[in-house]
Amino acid sequence: MNTLQIVAGQSTARIRAIDLFCGAGGSSYGARQAGVEIVAAFDKWQPAVATFNRNFGDGIARQADIFELDVEALKTELGRIDLILASPECTNHSRAKGKGIRCERSRETALEVVRFAKAFEPKWVVIENVVEMQDWHRHDELKNRLKELGYKVTQKELDAETFGVAQSRKRLFLLCALDSPPSVATLKPANVKTARDVISTNRYTLNQLRTKTRAQATLAKVDYAIEQMQQQGKPLEPFLIVYYGSAKSGGNGGWQSLDRPLRTITTLDRFGYIVPGASRDQDMMRMLQPEELKLAMGYGEDFMFAEGLSRRDKIKLMGNGVCPPVMKAIVENLIGRHLEDN
Repeated sequence: MNTLQIVAGQSTARIRAIDLFCGAGGSSYGARQAGVEIVAAFDKWQPAVATFNRNFGDGIARQADIFELDVEALKTELGRIDLILASPECTNHSRAKGKGIRCERSRETALEVVRFAKAFEPKWVVIENVVEMQDWHRHDELKNRLKELGYKVTQKELDAETFGVAQSRKRLFLLCALDSPPSVATLKPANVKTARDVISTNRYTLNQLRTKTRAQATLAKVDYAIEQMQQQGKPLEPFLIVYYGSAKSGGNGGWQSLDRPLRTITTLDRFGYIVPGASRDQDMMRMLQPEELKLAMGYGEDFMFAEGLSRRDKIKLMGNGVCPPVMKAIVENLIGRHLEDN
């Protein structure tokens, strides 16, 4: 792999990055594809740290609470850092939390990025979060504190499907650069990837749908989808039902065709793959598997979960993640502009 270089007089050095709140490593995976060297990463959840290290090397990621990290000691240990990637805790910003009480301490993890930026003085900082983060009463403070450090800050909502990911996933990005105002291209690929591109039709076992223990809400979603296809004169073909919503196709619930990107992957097991039979008592079903969700996030086949993880933990890792192709495009754009300017 060619590693991008920063030119400084007659010497060259690799572009070095750290990943805060690294999760399974989606941001680092994308940045590495852009040629960046990931020198350290931090997360407080052990399954995330174990998965990250399986893909980036033992010891790269460390299990730690961001508030307890000694940034000056890390600076001495790690040396020059050119890029900080950060995905602060999002649960207490997301509308998926509903009307539950919000934890301000969780939200304030975003402000810790400023502490790291001040210490390391990287040329670039990229912060990712749910779009609702911009409604946080300290969101402007976050941007202003970064600007006080000399960063030009561009705020952008990006949808992963416009970067060739087989998933509709809108997220907020703060792109920060010391040299010039950052921008990012968001051209839609000529060949948009769909759910059909990531679903394995023969690898996993299907089960009979209409059993005595099957929830009526599940059957209602399936029956509604089949009714819609029949009313439209379409042949019955496999489709997805989406849990946690109404039986109809609007909103967050219902069903979707395989010929569109997957709806947003969350930390919950929410996608049921339905194969209609010749009669309704022959309809079959299974849930989408973590390996399929991995592909729908934009990871390659080479990405591996840590050994011994439960299905639930694997799904949570994907739902809390960053789509690598989005970060790859962001990093290439930031660094490419820098190299052009120099």
